[in-house]
Amino acid sequence: MEPMLLQPAGKDYLWGGSRLKTEYGKEFRLTPLAETWECSVHADGPSVIRTGRERGRTLAEVLAEHPDYLGSKALEVAGEIQKNTSPAGEAAGVPELPILVKLIDAQQALSVQVHPDDAYARVHENQNGKTEMWYVLDAGPGAFLYHGFAHPVTGEQLRDAIETGTLEKHLQKVSVHRGDVFYIPSGTVHAIGAGIVIAEIQESSNVTYRLYDYNRVGADGKLRPLHVEKALEVLDMRPGTTVRQKPRTVHYYAGCSRENLCRCRYFDVERIRMNKGFSFSVLETSFQVLLCLEGSGGLEDADGLMRPLRFAKGDCIFLPAGLGRCHMIGEADLLKVRC
Repeated sequence: MEPMLLQPAGKDYLWGGSRLKTEYGKEFRLTPLAETWECSVHADGPSVIRTGRERGRTLAEVLAEHPDYLGSKALEVAGEIQKNTSPAGEAAGVPELPILVKLIDAQQALSVQVHPDDAYARVHENQNGKTEMWYVLDAGPGAFLYHGFAHPVTGEQLRDAIETGTLEKHLQKVSVHRGDVFYIPSGTVHAIGAGIVIAEIQESSNVTYRLYDYNRVGADGKLRPLHVEKALEVLDMRPGTTVRQKPRTVHYYAGCSRENLCRCRYFDVERIRMNKGFSFSVLETSFQVLLCLEGSGGLEDADGLMRPLRFAKGDCIFLPAGLGRCHMIGEADLLKVRC
């Protein structure tokens, strides 16, 4: 058992830019580069292990052989999703990593969209639903996003607004600044605006229903498809809750500071600012994922028996559950994700 440095999958969606290449060291020939799926077992974009005994294999392959690497709590989350959403009598599949970690560069605005919950997605898409959170890495002047509806709406109103290109007047517009955190439960209408770079933590899913896409055409020269009827079936049409940044408590320790960003049934996300080094434990209850946002450093076991694993800005590391006591050194800004 050892930490695994991951190679992400890349996506060239038309709204992407080049900042993941120039600022986060992502070496892809894709242009634009919209997303990198940093820690993923999803078939649409699996991560590949770059280091150690499992080098060259996908993370999905390794976790299928070693489900204990997920940890007891992650296995419980994955099992609960399967139990609650699989048709009666259907045997549960092999538990999978329940989360997916991305970097996203929105040079242009993303489509106005919604994701279904687990029950709907399992029946209609044979996937998990998608609840997610965003941590804003950068935002240009005047950057904004849409999060929920500004007032109560009906399906008829939304169909008419989509047809006439006026959907945005029904959406809650929110200013965005570096360091902001947004939680987007399934069923919430949303869209990332232009000029925003984020780290996204989500359920392991690739189900998106587009409501509106600014009449953009894809690589085939055709309008990108919308999924209006499915979206209307899963949308929460109540007014969105007021989105404002809540005060976050920062805990200071020798060598680092730590603050919790988001905790829900699917994931627990913490920001760590390391200015020297710190020790931590990876227990049997859950895997951990480390995503380096700034700086660089090294990871080793507390006893010094493991060869140090070097990492830099843009790198992502998977730590199997039960790895034990670890020590990190360097100066870096990291996100830590677990179940």
